[in-house]
Amino acid sequence: MKRLLSVLLALAALTGCGGQAEPQWRLVWEDDFDGGIDTASWSKIPRWHPEWAQKMSDDPRCYEVREGNLVLRGIANDDPADSVAYLTGGLYTKGKRAFHGGRLEIRARLHGARGAWPAIWLKPFEEARYPWPTGGEIDIMERLNYDTIAYQTVHSHYTHTLGLDDVPPHGATAPIRPDDYNVYGVEMWPDSVVFRINGRRTFAYPRIETDREGQFPFDKPYYLLVDMQLGGSWVGAIDPADVPVEMEVDWVRYYRWE
Repeated sequence: MKRLLSVLLALAALTGCGGQAEPQWRLVWEDDFDGGIDTASWSKIPRWHPEWAQKMSDDPRCYEVREGNLVLRGIANDDPADSVAYLTGGLYTKGKRAFHGGRLEIRARLHGARGAWPAIWLKPFEEARYPWPTGGEIDIMERLNYDTIAYQTVHSHYTHTLGLDDVPPHGATAPIRPDDYNVYGVEMWPDSVVFRINGRRTFAYPRIETDREGQFPFDKPYYLLVDMQLGGSWVGAIDPADVPVEMEVDWVRYYRWE
């Protein structure tokens, strides 16, 4: 059933805005999570100092495969020896699977909670060679709390360090079905990064002519992160009554154009 749905969605996505034909897409990799978490492609995201990663954990309670869905949880931490009040689950393909060009789509359902910050995003595969923000970051989806919108954004030396985040605009929001599954997508072209939600084009960030450094670092291999984050300066405080909270991932698909 999942495979049939994937084919139908791929066919539906072949016509873009204005009815113009788009390139023919060929599915080259997928993960339906029917057989559990494939450790050849995924690793658990370790705890780290950036705000988004300060609660990451390998606690098995933060991970489950249920009815063909990857379930990532944010939970209260009951370990008195650990000073972190909450634990979160996340997977990435770092060092295992790279994506360069083509289209990535992720079908996921995001459960709302005060302080919930689920994210689906990309970082440079050669991260040591291209440290943040030089190598760029592509945020396919971020959702805050109980929002009915998702944020889709790019970051780079040009947008972050130089502060040129509106020349051109580096992000946008778009509506989602807040209590249902949505398909979050990005297309990586040599001259643009194009975002989609449920097959609809929502935002594009172009390569432009400029003498300022690092405007478009996005034509390189990236790895994928999928994580159930909690709390932070952007999303705000966590409501303990709303935890545990889940992020369900039905599938991940990667297409290349013919």
